[in-house]
Amino acid sequence: MDALPVSSLSDSLGRTIRYLRLSVTDRCNLQCVYCRDGLETFVPHESILRYEEMEQLVGLAVSLGVNKLRLTGGEPFVRRGFLDFLERLRDRYPTLDIRLTSNGTLLGPAVSRLKALGINGVNLSLDTFDRKTFERITGKDLLPQVLESMHTMLQAELPFKINVVGMQGINDSELPVFIDYALNNPVEVRFIEFMPMGEGTCWSSRIFWKGEAILAAVRKHCQVDFLKDTGAPARSYRLVKGDRQGKMGLISPVSQHFCASCNRLRLTAEGSLRTCLYDDREYRLREVLRHPRLGLPAVRRILILAVLHKPFGWRLLEKRLGAVASRRMHAIGG
Repeated sequence: MDALPVSSLSDSLGRTIRYLRLSVTDRCNLQCVYCRDGLETFVPHESILRYEEMEQLVGLAVSLGVNKLRLTGGEPFVRRGFLDFLERLRDRYPTLDIRLTSNGTLLGPAVSRLKALGINGVNLSLDTFDRKTFERITGKDLLPQVLESMHTMLQAELPFKINVVGMQGINDSELPVFIDYALNNPVEVRFIEFMPMGEGTCWSSRIFWKGEAILAAVRKHCQVDFLKDTGAPARSYRLVKGDRQGKMGLISPVSQHFCASCNRLRLTAEGSLRTCLYDDREYRLREVLRHPRLGLPAVRRILILAVLHKPFGWRLLEKRLGAVASRRMHAIGG
């Protein structure tokens, strides 16, 4: 099979792919109301990509111009050998921007090693500082472990951001607590609109908290100065209250899409490529990669052609009836 003569990934709308989100597992030790209901089945172990296969796919992506990798789940730290996998990636791609997304419950003991590996940053998913609300949202009483992980990262000066899914009637009353944390610590707090991803979650128009409404609520507690909108999902703001300053991000994938500048791909734990979060079309790379006569050259060709047809996700969102995608976030990769 002839290779397509390209050195970067570009689609028909002129967007160039630089960012890969790779899910190392679909399993998670929490059951967050916006992601899982506890009744789903997980992908069988033999169908999950081996770490060696993930390394091959990361290498292919890097050869085609990807310079940022985010490792997600599920929860990455529930998969055995994850830190060893990280170390191999760092050794093989020393200049690659490697970041993690984690719920923080298992992160604490790994902080020193993450720091030594030069991991560029962690996104910590945390929707509440209240222990009872945490258990209500996640199904588990594990907030103390998350807070300990945060403290350990601050002590080690490992950069991290807090991702907060804003939900009216669930955690909106805690907005001042998150703002205060941002003002007191060198951590960006990012508020994210609740996305209607997958059937069976608690998403509803009653719970949905629009990004502009979140921003208006923040302005009631402190001065908010717009910093930048680089075309990336998060708009950045500086928070000022007295002599304290902090940083906040706002991600509005439902009310204010960023499709025109989207530069990312998602690869699920079982090796299915998604070119758009809202699009259920997937390209099954695992079978091709493992085929004795196809392998990585064929995967490369599929990747290039798939990106060429990357959709404009907002058009899919406009047509939705209920959930946007059939798969839930833990299965897609966050």
